[in-house]
Amino acid sequence: MILLDDVTLTYPDGDARVTAVDRVTLEGRPGIVTGITGPSGSGKSSLLALAATLIRPDSGRVIVAGTDATGLSASRATALRRDRIGIVFQQPQLLPALTAREQVRVMAELGGPGRRERRSLVRSRVDELLDAVGLGAVADRRPAQLSGGQRQRVAIARALAHEPRVLLVDEPTSALDSARGAEIMALLSRLTRERETATLLVTHDLVHADALDEMVEVADGRAAFVTSRTR
Repeated sequence: MILLDDVTLTYPDGDARVTAVDRVTLEGRPGIVTGITGPSGSGKSSLLALAATLIRPDSGRVIVAGTDATGLSASRATALRRDRIGIVFQQPQLLPALTAREQVRVMAELGGPGRRERRSLVRSRVDELLDAVGLGAVADRRPAQLSGGQRQRVAIARALAHEPRVLLVDEPTSALDSARGAEIMALLSRLTRERETATLLVTHDLVHADALDEMVEVADGRAAFVTSRTR
């Protein structure tokens, strides 16, 4: 579970400050895809950065899998992201020299002392994870040999390699055509349910809204309304 509890975030603007997020409360629950929509500049990306513990709110709390991340040191926040949060960026950002399998394995093997047993377990499941995202047959190909949709699938597998409790996804369909975008959204929906992640997904593309369980619309830094549906 992830909870943004009455969070506010401001940025300096000359002698004043601009409010990017204005007292927003937002909860992501296991097995649920919560979409965050709104126009450019509405605060969507700032909300995702807060959820990722990449920046701290001016006020309010960010609770990730039971841990209040608001007061953590930089090193402990990094450890929390490494252990509990998976992030899928707008661009896949794959390493050109690594195969799909190696991209996922690198993430699976990251970690500090005391995680050897977990790393070994996750490493043994890399091929299973690639199969889950439909890439088992191309696991030994490098990014230049993959389509845009396949590269995004590698990014999703990589984000799930360390078995996060929270998955944060930024505009996953922005560089894809409508058919590939629908496939990626359906994949994220299925993996969220199967792996019981709490998924927050920023999107401006409401063509794929059916893949969302809940939707929060953000305007001027505030959560304007929430819709939800039952699967």
